[in-house]
Amino acid sequence: MKQSEKEAARSRRDIAICSKGTRFGQGGCAIWDVRVMIEWKFKAQSALFTALMMASALSVITSSAVRAEDVERQTPSGLPVPRYVSLKYNDANARSGPGDDHRLLWIYHVRGLPVQVVAETAEWRRVCDPDGSLSWVHKRLTDGRRMTMRTKPQPLALRSAPKSDARIEAYMTPRALASLDRCQKDWCRVKVEDVTGWVPASEVWGIDEKPQCQPR
Repeated sequence: MKQSEKEAARSRRDIAICSKGTRFGQGGCAIWDVRVMIEWKFKAQSALFTALMMASALSVITSSAVRAEDVERQTPSGLPVPRYVSLKYNDANARSGPGDDHRLLWIYHVRGLPVQVVAETAEWRRVCDPDGSLSWVHKRLTDGRRMTMRTKPQPLALRSAPKSDARIEAYMTPRALASLDRCQKDWCRVKVEDVTGWVPASEVWGIDEKPQCQPR
């Protein structure tokens, strides 16, 4: 191949970028291989695409987190439902609906009784009690303090540590109430009068976060 033919072939593969003043000197040409330029352009496009995909994924994650928080907070009180509260007074009217004009079902006479809020309005709470009954009580009759109840017919040992062979401090009698301190795995620390001890979480009512009453 003649010299002119070789140069013509190379010109199809290379691009000469010339200027009056370049970093290569006061004027001149820089020879760029077309394949190199194409590869550079492809890498730049790939980097841009990756950045856009990451930004899109972050936006989706953020939006999902916001939606999840909105769902959790879509209650008049802004608190999750279901949740546990306790009755604040010795007398608490339980009604068939959220209002004083609804039928009175019964009256609770147990201060500190643990109940689970399963629905709510701005002023009323629909609660599930340890016997599995549902009713509406006014929010002023409830307290955020966590309580538990021994609903099984056998006494329950309060132990000095969260293990089944720990020393027994006292016994929790059937239908007895205990304030909840904290839980650790499958054990909870409760207080009955002046005695504090550990009990299995499954042995007292007021721990399980799942709804405890069947909707009616």
